[in-house]
Amino acid sequence: MKIRRILATAVAAAVTTPVVLLSVTPALADAKPSAASRAQQRGEQGKPSIEELEKAAEKAQQAYDDAVAALKAARAVLKVALSDDAPLAVAAKAATKEAADAATAKANADKALTDARGARAALPETAGADEIAAADKAVTDAGTAAVSAADAKAAADAKAATAGQVAQDARVAAVQEYSKVQDASKKALKAKKAADKALADARKEESGPDEPECVFESGLRTAVSGLPSKIVAGSTTDFAVRVTNGTGKTLDEVSPRVYFHATDKTGYNVIDDAFHLQWSSAASPAWKNVEGSAAGSISPLKAGAHAEVKLRLKVDAKAPAGDGLALVAGDYVNDDESCGGNLPTEYGFELLAAGSVADDVDDAKPGKTTPQTPDTKPQGATSTTPVDSGTPAATGSLASTGSSSALPRFAAAAGAAVALGAVAVFVARRQRADSAS
Repeated sequence: MKIRRILATAVAAAVTTPVVLLSVTPALADAKPSAASRAQQRGEQGKPSIEELEKAAEKAQQAYDDAVAALKAARAVLKVALSDDAPLAVAAKAATKEAADAATAKANADKALTDARGARAALPETAGADEIAAADKAVTDAGTAAVSAADAKAAADAKAATAGQVAQDARVAAVQEYSKVQDASKKALKAKKAADKALADARKEESGPDEPECVFESGLRTAVSGLPSKIVAGSTTDFAVRVTNGTGKTLDEVSPRVYFHATDKTGYNVIDDAFHLQWSSAASPAWKNVEGSAAGSISPLKAGAHAEVKLRLKVDAKAPAGDGLALVAGDYVNDDESCGGNLPTEYGFELLAAGSVADDVDDAKPGKTTPQTPDTKPQGATSTTPVDSGTPAATGSLASTGSSSALPRFAAAAGAAVALGAVAVFVARRQRADSAS
């Protein structure tokens, strides 16, 4: 919902019924479906509720936390399994040393056998029976020792091979287990992200589409020229609204806002329906009716530039004499959807009965639109009476005590209502934007 539609509605409501504005503005700001309504719609569409998605996200978070803890434990196991201090690694190292010692023992036994055989062969022919018997026994004993050393080496080699394989298998198993836990952790993280996204998407859907935050823009100025301070019923009056871009940036689409509000001399009867407004511009010269308060469009308006929109006011001849107020404001929307606007300025005028002669007519002067409180003084130094359901002010009008005193009070009250309405809209949009983030 763009600010132009909100502000137009706020202006119309404010100048017609200030009391109604205060109750209508929140509805304008919350025009999107309620959270309960959207939750019901989600249920009807077979989609999980926000509560269900929150539980799923909580469950996915817990699963991920568990997976992270398991990954940490598996990493510790892997570190131990790959270290030289692992029990199986120590056992394999010991078995390898035993095999090396057995190999040395076998080599020594083989050498002893060779030496014994050499000694037997070196005996002279004159050797006695005892010498020959001793040499033969040495060969036999060395052979027996060599066979035992060979058997011991074979056993040590087998033990070392087995211990090494067991240690290697343990390392491989630890790596494989860590890989499984790592994959589980990645899957848990993926599931967590999916659950979080589903919840975030659902919350975004529930809160409605993002809307740009419209801002109050004092650099956008609107001013009326050629509007007389006295207008005769049944007459047609041409005047203009100048829009000046003092924001320091180009505004892609600017819309002047103009609304006429008046009461008869009693101050109780609203006669807004007697005013008919048309607009024309250089880009669109044909006269067109002002719908609501939208008096045309200026696209674009460069920084420091100004443009005028011509306006033609027709007042019904049957309109009674009274006091009136022209409320003028402006808003803009850029191509990037940023938007903003200024607060309305009031131009007071006296409405004369049909056939009257307006003399000493000056241009209507701009007043200062400021929110009023029961403790403040409006224009004309007339005290402001708080709106109360038991007073005529609650119907959107003020009691009149004559044109000289009624107009300042009328202008102050209506202008204050519009200012309050516009400010309320801006604040409501800001609050809604903050709550959605």
